[in-house]
Amino acid sequence: MYIYNVTINVDDTIHDEWLLWMRAHIPQVLATGKFEKATLTKVLVEDDIEGQTYSIQYRSYSREALDAYYKEDAERLRAEGLKKFADKMLAFRTELQIVDEYNVKFK
Repeated sequence: MYIYNVTINVDDTIHDEWLLWMRAHIPQVLATGKFEKATLTKVLVEDDIEGQTYSIQYRSYSREALDAYYKEDAERLRAEGLKKFADKMLAFRTELQIVDEYNVKFK
């Protein structure tokens, strides 16, 4: 399984508007049918970077599903955010491959 991770630094001047938009945007990405779930997290590291940083982790069904997302949907969905928030946010994307998962079992 693969995780498509999008890390975004958002300028404080648009933070609230961006967060509302992102909460509507994530379901649009999931509606492509290429991902089984998404997790929106706030990065809690103190540094010299202005604004607030978030990570959205989309869990894909397979490598093929992720490749299909890039080919069929990514450009259109990315353009919406760029058009709306252009120079007030900075995003970078990474892919993660799940090697093992562990869960705590309580008795």
